Formats: sequence, C-alpha cells, structure tokens
Amino acid sequence: MLEYLKGTLISIHPTHLVIETNKIGYIVIASTPYHWSDQIGQEIEVYCELVVREDAMTLYGFKSESEKKLFQTLNKVSGIGPKSALSILAADDNEGLVQAIESADSTYLTKFPGVGKKTANQIILDLKGELQPITDETAVPDSQQLQIHEEILEALSGLGYSKREVTRVEKQLKSESFDSVQTGLSYAFKLLLKK
Repeated sequence: MLEYLKGTLISIHPTHLVIETNKIGYIVIASTPYHWSDQIGQEIEVYCELVVREDAMTLYGFKSESEKKLFQTLNKVSGIGPKSALSILAADDNEGLVQAIESADSTYLTKFPGVGKKTANQIILDLKGELQPITDETAVPDSQQLQIHEEILEALSGLGYSKREVTRVEKQLKSESFDSVQTGLSYAFKLLLKK
C-alpha cells in the first residue's frame, strides 16, 4: 500500500495532478487539484490511496492524512464508491461533513453530488460516532505550523497590506493553528475586516 507520494508537481488538471517521482509521472486524482496551484515545479507530498478494481488501478491524492482517512471511511459506506467519496470531499470542508453526520442531518448530506436521501441515511447509519478520531488527528507539527505562520504573514505583505496591518493581526494569527496557508489567509482576512 501507499501512504504518500513525494515528487515534483509537473502539472495540474481539473481532476488530477501529475507528479514525477524517479522519472515516472503519476496521475493522482484529487478532490481539489488547484490547492497545489502555487507549487508547480516544486517538490510536494501528497497522501495517497491506491484503489484497485478489475479494470483499473487509480491513485487518489489528498492534502492531509485526515482527508485521506475520511475518504477511506466514506468509501466503506454501501452505495459510496471512490468517485462519490471524492466528490463529497471536494464539495465541503471536512468539519461540515463530520458535523452533519454526527447530528444526523440527512438534508445537508443530500446536497452532495450522487447522494440521495437513502444514501445520506446510510452514511449516517454507518459513520455516526466513527469520525471524531479522524478529525482530531488534524494537528500540524510545531515546525510546520511556524512555517505556515511565516508564509501567511509574507502573503499578506505581498498582497499589499501594510506592515502596521500585518503586525496588528500577527499575535492573533500565531495563537491559532492552521492546516494550510490558505486556511490561515482566510482567517487573517476575517481579522483584517473586523478591525
């Protein structure tokens, strides 16, 4: 089995990434391929799941280990295959999905492509109470968190925010934990709009 793939990001397509490792280009199907759009030509690490069927071997890629585990868990539900699981992950953030399952909100789940009332109820039946350990594992190591914070502050400066504005939100940003620069920037924008 594969845990992750580390290599150079060659190209991004609407449904997949092409990652070169040891002179082999791998097609990696991803829920949100453009998450990596600022890293073309750079080395990236993508958490992977290899799905083997009679007629195909497909490599699915994820931003985080928790997203990969959520995909694996969704894929076990009767009526949900890899493509449906991936489209569910693409349509929502992990927290909203987990909250809907834990609160048995089948109406919320039916908004996802390919999920009707029956499948939504099956997801709730199979997964309620099973997902909390997955979402609790999203903590990012401290060294990586420091790098994310630095990149957020650099991005704000690069976007034209003054040193004074960046300094004003810096303390609050550093008191939070983010799984990506993108998430941190969204939070920073909210802080800047408040003040």
